[in-house]
Amino acid sequence: MALFLGLMSGTSLDGVDAALVETDGSDRPRPLGFHALPYDPAFRERLHSVLGGRGAVAEVERELTHRHAEAVGALLAASGREARELRVIGFHGQTVLHAPEERRTWQIGDGALLARLTGVPVVCDFRSADVAAGGQGAPFAPLYHAARLEAQPRPLAVLNLGGVGNVTWIGEGEAALLAFDTGPGNALLDDWARRRAGLPCDLDGALAAAGRVEEAALAALLRHPYFAAPPPKSLDRDAFDPAPVQDLSPEDGAATLAAFTVESVARALDHLPAPPLRWLVTGGGRHNPVLMRGLARRLAVPVEPVEALGWNGDALEAEAFAYLAARSLAGLPLSLPGTTGVPRPLTGGRLFEPG
Repeated sequence: MALFLGLMSGTSLDGVDAALVETDGSDRPRPLGFHALPYDPAFRERLHSVLGGRGAVAEVERELTHRHAEAVGALLAASGREARELRVIGFHGQTVLHAPEERRTWQIGDGALLARLTGVPVVCDFRSADVAAGGQGAPFAPLYHAARLEAQPRPLAVLNLGGVGNVTWIGEGEAALLAFDTGPGNALLDDWARRRAGLPCDLDGALAAAGRVEEAALAALLRHPYFAAPPPKSLDRDAFDPAPVQDLSPEDGAATLAAFTVESVARALDHLPAPPLRWLVTGGGRHNPVLMRGLARRLAVPVEPVEALGWNGDALEAEAFAYLAARSLAGLPLSLPGTTGVPRPLTGGRLFEPG
């Protein structure tokens, strides 16, 4: 067992999550520490400006990498650890483009620079090998979810509500693992709150709670062909056009977009081998009472934040990339046919040494 540090900057564009995990990449991982470094509004806008791979990507990538190095230093200081104790850093970077149908995925973040800044080896570029082999390149946390849930009654589901929503369905046996993106998570709602209400997000679901769902707009959003497509499947952050809500009030638009997220998760049931006994929710969406109430109503089984198991839902994706970095070093699979549609279990990642 060794100490790994994972870094994640998700599609919500809210900051860097850093987590310490003790693991060898196969035995049950043990989380040991977490630190979140929020992005200031100005950098968040700069990051938003390069989505799609446009604009001053190189400049933003360098700044992004320096902010990740800052997060590493802050987590080590808070945990009483030193860089020399780390075996490697798992550096996801920031997804700016995801088009697996074109065999393209792009996560910005300079692994060589981060290794120099921290003095620690860095594994990055986790998704490219999967996409090049014909996989979806997402979701990438399911193997970590399964490793943490060995003792829980099955089938169960882990639902990540970040910018994009994704589900990990876990049944019995090693092969009983299915994962795919469900639809929007928080990205549409966050963008709406920023544009129409001048808010960074719909904090505590207050905007949506004050509004009314416009059923015609919701029906238009749900006509997207993505929902009928079978898994494996994944999404870009900006895959859905919010045009159906453009003429609504800020409150009604937020209520309708929240309902869109809930209904997209409910429709994922059509693609699961068996209904989960329980849904465990991670990502920022678990803090939104409107989303959580809607999910409990539509799924009709227990829907709980992962904190119900004593987990830290803010840390989970960063922990996953610490675990995947360990697996990359060991040559173990990062993705499976059931998680991304890759033709065979596949490893990946690129290693950069500090020198």
